Amino acid sequence: MTNLAPDAANLSPSGYDLTPPDDAERARLEADLNEEERRVLLAHGTEAPFCGTLLGEKRVGIFCCRECGLPLFRQGTKFESGTGWPSFSEPVDEAHVKAITDRSYGMVRTETRCARCDSHQGHVFPDGPPPSGLRYCINSVALTFVAEGEALPDPLGRGDGRA
Repeated sequence: MTNLAPDAANLSPSGYDLTPPDDAERARLEADLNEEERRVLLAHGTEAPFCGTLLGEKRVGIFCCRECGLPLFRQGTKFESGTGWPSFSEPVDEAHVKAITDRSYGMVRTETRCARCDSHQGHVFPDGPPPSGLRYCINSVALTFVAEGEALPDPLGRGDGRA
């Protein structure tokens, strides 16, 4: 486990260490995933619409990457899009979500990945509400919800367990 102080160049504007997990850390994180989580996070799959456990989550809190614990979205940015997946208008920190051009299935879309562990989260579309106009359409299994007042997950031991 890496417990060295992070290089300032690897810190997000909100102060989270974005250094990717090393091989041993990655193996440990991936070993903790169930079959569906592995299919979505590691193989860029998609869960069935209207089936995700976080679709109806309305408590105040933060949605973190299921694999590495990085905070990705706040409850206050979640909205009902009618698409069948949790939708958000903006990330906790722009640096926490990576945008990748996805040309699969004969379409051109923008895939979203966790900026720290590179796990697949979902896609972002330009049809969201103001002020961003964006809709981050995210798989429930790619996220862990943490209610306000609870410690954030910190599976990499980087001291990121703060809101």
